[in-house]
Amino acid sequence: MTRMSWFNTVSLTLGFAFLYIPIVILVIYSFNESKLVTVWAGFSTKWYGELLRNDAFLNAAWVTIKVAVVSSTFATVLGTMAAYVMVRGGRFFGRTLFSGMIYAPLVMPEVITGLSLLLLFIGIGLDRGVLTIILAHTTFSMCYVSVVVSSRLVTFDRSIEEAALDLGCTPSEAFRLVTLPIIAPAVISGWLLAFTLSLDDLVIASFTSGPAATTLPIKIFSAVRLGVSPEINALSTIMIAIVATGVITTSLISKRQVVRQRREEQEAERS
Repeated sequence: MTRMSWFNTVSLTLGFAFLYIPIVILVIYSFNESKLVTVWAGFSTKWYGELLRNDAFLNAAWVTIKVAVVSSTFATVLGTMAAYVMVRGGRFFGRTLFSGMIYAPLVMPEVITGLSLLLLFIGIGLDRGVLTIILAHTTFSMCYVSVVVSSRLVTFDRSIEEAALDLGCTPSEAFRLVTLPIIAPAVISGWLLAFTLSLDDLVIASFTSGPAATTLPIKIFSAVRLGVSPEINALSTIMIAIVATGVITTSLISKRQVVRQRREEQEAERS
């Protein structure tokens, strides 16, 4: 077992401190009794109660969750299909253009993406609201799902799928019964990544949202411009807890599936 050098240890410590100390401070001050976020006046959970009575934040949270769930689901379906075509489709006319269009949102500035979608919605006469935010988030998060699923399909053992075809399965049945369960951890990871990106997005949502549909990041940004309140700290803490719980749960499920798959492969080799 190789030991880390002092330089690597210090660099790793400073890196984690830079990333997580601000988050820890935010969580601590969400339990502050004082209304001033920079002055500690004792432990209290009253700001969580105040947050639950704030209709503006609750409505924005509901819009954000609804948009994140729907857009991440659409992005996962479309991204998985795109990844399957790019990995299994072989060479076909327009493959380079298709790949470039899939990966373009990865490198394109969000301002350009949001502005182009805004012009598109105005051009087709579509009123901005929940639907336009869902379409926008599906567009930019689909590429991330495609990258995650593609990396799993590249290392996929196609002999398992071919064996299912030899046993009488149709291509759709082989994908549904064999391929999809094996790549399920990557699909779930892609969904979680798309959900997190939608939950966190501010720039694209600010271009594609309307007066009747305000997402939580937009609401928080508008409130912070007037000063940080303990309610915002409490809201941020809840969001951190939700995302952390989802990531940990998915990691545990994926780890169990990998262990189960290895056991099945070992039992198959023994038999």
